Amino acid sequence: MPITHQLLAVFVALIWGTNFVFIELGLNDLPPFLFASLRFTFAALPLVFILPRPAVPWRYLIAYGFFIGFGQFGLLFWVMGSHMSPGLASLVIQVQAVFTILLALMFFKETIRMPQILALVISFAGIAVIAIQGDTDATLIGLAVILIAALSWAAGNLVVKRSGKVHIIAFLAWSSLFAVPPLALMSYYYEGPVLISHSLASAQWQAWSIVLWQTIGNTLIGYGLWNLLLQRHAAALVTPWALLVPVFGMAASSVFLDESMPWWKWVAAALIIAGLVLNLRSTKSSIPVK
Repeated sequence: MPITHQLLAVFVALIWGTNFVFIELGLNDLPPFLFASLRFTFAALPLVFILPRPAVPWRYLIAYGFFIGFGQFGLLFWVMGSHMSPGLASLVIQVQAVFTILLALMFFKETIRMPQILALVISFAGIAVIAIQGDTDATLIGLAVILIAALSWAAGNLVVKRSGKVHIIAFLAWSSLFAVPPLALMSYYYEGPVLISHSLASAQWQAWSIVLWQTIGNTLIGYGLWNLLLQRHAAALVTPWALLVPVFGMAASSVFLDESMPWWKWVAAALIIAGLVLNLRSTKSSIPVK
């Protein structure tokens, strides 16, 4: 990869990593499922009236919208609301890379090698450290739910893999249509109409700016640049740059949110990232992720 493309990869990791700080700030004004509903509403509108529907079956758009919209981001926002700190969330969610390999083994009949099994053991050793030491930084229910979010992200990756080469922005916009209904229903059931109406009425421009950044910066710019790199280079050259996401996430949370960084977070980060690196090095092909 030329230096300019390497810098673009770092820029995408910076966007995705620091985005956990913006999520935390947005949750100060908006409840999690409403927040996620707004993000995907703006990701779909008005682009679905401008971009033609990508040439993929409807079931792919529905599945991706559900897995990424509700399964990944809906649950991630909920966890970050009161069950896990932003820095740890940016780290643990990266286990999706290991889950992607396991799902590919199950549904695409891909083979799994001993280094990948070792990578899984190492990564989950890091999660075990968080479970034991987390205390207020990560509750057990929060850890369980964010692992479900990581599994949903992995499922979304396989949907993209099955979809083939598509216009990624159109795919994101049209699939976002199917992320909104389950998120809105969950918001109505879990948060209630009173909280929803109060949050919308009282949200200041800062909250709406964060929602807009979630849509434009994190989704359209981040995914757009990532897809650009994947179209020009082998996935094995591009995907390792995603390992910078938790680095930026934990650093930004420490600087801007005063998140503490005790020894056990460094140990957990080292184990999880070591597992991901081993997984990438032992896998011939990777699936693009956020």
